[in-house]
Amino acid sequence: MSMTSWAENEVRIACKHENPNWDGKSFDYGCTCYQSALKAYKSVMEDEHSGASFGMTRMILKRLLDELPLTPIEDIPENWNEVSALKHGADAVYQCARMSSLFKHVEKDGRVWYSDNNRVVCIDIESTGNRFHCSQASRIIDEMFPILMPYCPSKAPAYIVHTVEASKDGTIYGRGILGVDCPTGEYIEIQRYFDYTPVKNIEITKEEFDKIVERYSD
Repeated sequence: MSMTSWAENEVRIACKHENPNWDGKSFDYGCTCYQSALKAYKSVMEDEHSGASFGMTRMILKRLLDELPLTPIEDIPENWNEVSALKHGADAVYQCARMSSLFKHVEKDGRVWYSDNNRVVCIDIESTGNRFHCSQASRIIDEMFPILMPYCPSKAPAYIVHTVEASKDGTIYGRGILGVDCPTGEYIEIQRYFDYTPVKNIEITKEEFDKIVERYSD
């Protein structure tokens, strides 16, 4: 059996599992996706790649499908679009034209730093299935591990931050940034705590955070 025939059979089985009554013509969301993937697979196979070139082509296609740049991003003018102007002491912000989650920040004093919205994800240690993005945690990681140019991102978040919350009835009154799992596999403690009452992002001590937990936690 050729690889194309194998792929066709796999898609046939998957479509039957998705919708046993599908006639192969009418619209079915799942089956249509399988057929679209098969079309892309056949297109690659028609180019008669060798083992090495097929692997390289698959890697390139995967990065394109994941909306990741194929070459490292450099800090050159054509890679950035301004999204806010420098005024009232704020920084100027530029969004990367090649990767929408990447931003360049230029402070009033000329200092430049970068942030990637997909680089950091948080996990509430009391609910490990709950993953979320937190700009506060991302900024801490950006300070600890600055993004350098040229930048070649991965699809998966590079840093996983462990957090704990003081919350009640869905409202968060405080957050602790406990530590981070790094791409190297190393865990680094952070132990920074923030009071969200009455004004967000006031850094406090652990003792002060514990009092908020006692007062507001569910």
